[in-house]
Amino acid sequence: MKSFALVLLLAVSGILYADTARKPQTLVYSELVPATYRAAFVSEVVTVATRLQVKPDWLMIVIRFETAGTFRANVRNPYSGSVGLIQFIPTTATRLGTTPGKLSAMSAVEQLAYVEKYFAPYKGRMRDVYDVYLVVFAPAFLGKPDSQVLYRANGKTPLDRRRYNLNKVLDVNRDGLITIRDVKQQISRFVPAGS
Repeated sequence: MKSFALVLLLAVSGILYADTARKPQTLVYSELVPATYRAAFVSEVVTVATRLQVKPDWLMIVIRFETAGTFRANVRNPYSGSVGLIQFIPTTATRLGTTPGKLSAMSAVEQLAYVEKYFAPYKGRMRDVYDVYLVVFAPAFLGKPDSQVLYRANGKTPLDRRRYNLNKVLDVNRDGLITIRDVKQQISRFVPAGS
């Protein structure tokens, strides 16, 4: 009787596993990914997120924000020269062993390898979707309190002022400061409940 129960249990679990293996995984915003590569993209996001120890939905939310909902690898910011799924700036592309041109010529699925490479140094340190976004936007500030000022309209350096001006849409209260709290407030608009 025990062997029959074991065989039955294995058969049922095999049927259940086979059924779930056929169903494509659904992630937040996956319906916005172009249908021509949606299944492969979602599958690779799950793989990358697992290796980075973050929820796949967190990556999807950040990529949705950075690509303005297009999920295209060739999305380019004309002001900063950044490109791609997480808007790689030229110096970051070089550090990762590529160029903005090469990144924009890749498929979105191929570019996920560079997304993973970018995030790899922060593996295990990103506790929520806001940390994932902060690693893209201003990684030096990961782990800092919400009151931390990232950029100032009247910053001490031209680079600080330029970064503020390029991102002033994030200055929610228009006080001339972009704080982690401001960034979280803007990103929260794209975070569905339970993500």
